[in-house]
Amino acid sequence: MRKTADKLKIYSDMFTGLTNAYGTYNSDSGRACQVKEKVTDKVFLNHLKGQKPYGVYLLVKDRTRAIAADFDTKTRLTPMEFVNAAKHYGISAYIEISKSKGHHVWIFFEKHGVLASKARMVVRHILVEMDALDTEVFPKQDVLDTNVSYGNFINAPLFGALVPQGKTVFVDPATFKPYPDQWDFLESVEKANESILDDIIEINDLTPAPTSQPTHVSSDNETWKSFSLPPCAQKMFQTGVSQFQRVSCFRLAVHLKRLGLPNDIATAALKTWAQKNHPEGDKKVLTELEIMDQASHAFKMNYRGYGCGSAAITPFCQSDCLVNKLRKKDDS
Repeated sequence: MRKTADKLKIYSDMFTGLTNAYGTYNSDSGRACQVKEKVTDKVFLNHLKGQKPYGVYLLVKDRTRAIAADFDTKTRLTPMEFVNAAKHYGISAYIEISKSKGHHVWIFFEKHGVLASKARMVVRHILVEMDALDTEVFPKQDVLDTNVSYGNFINAPLFGALVPQGKTVFVDPATFKPYPDQWDFLESVEKANESILDDIIEINDLTPAPTSQPTHVSSDNETWKSFSLPPCAQKMFQTGVSQFQRVSCFRLAVHLKRLGLPNDIATAALKTWAQKNHPEGDKKVLTELEIMDQASHAFKMNYRGYGCGSAAITPFCQSDCLVNKLRKKDDS
């Protein structure tokens, strides 16, 4: 039987980040909060015993030893698709059943970690390919600075009170059954290094691109110029959205970039737009940090798509939109 000290060593090696603060939540109310105390073996042990949840702030300065995509849905298809996509790029990803209804998919890195900006760039590239940009990624920022002191924590796996319920455990992606020995599983995890991220970024041309000249979409004598927002974006800005806030924010940021607006002005416009949103259920309006995150990635990379097929955009499509007409023509 594995000793407690051995478990703590494995756990602290996998789920470590900031050492001066951690997150937790009230098991009864679900309310989350930050604890500004040193992260010790006792913190890990209380978590593993189910006495007090531990949430890890993965981002340390500009580096992270793990990254996680948070799929807030019961469907197994999306996390499986992410695992397969990561495997395609030579990266091993691992599925955890989260404490609520969804899944966390983790990628772990070697001991000294990697630049968070690179890890996030690669994960977001995979999510773009999956058309799943509404997925949260932890860490949510590239770097801690004067504006972001802690970042955002993610609830760590193997919370003792939930493990017997089949939650916060890692599962076999083929069967979605928990691994019978979670500690054996953790010891078998393959950790990625920074060089593979560099290869993916280079091969897929994910490096930040300079602001390009306005592009044109033309068909015969019709021309839709990038210095005018497409009808879908205009409507989204006018009415706000009720779902897919993150992917909507990202798509709008891409359009604003095409207009030639600088990042700070586009972000200010998106903050005003967010106040018009009316999220469904108990979801909240995007925070300022979330808006800045989406805008930052829209401006870093040279995205050229209009998102016409995205579930976030289709409710706002207009029949007179030239981009939509061209897309239908190409599909026919």
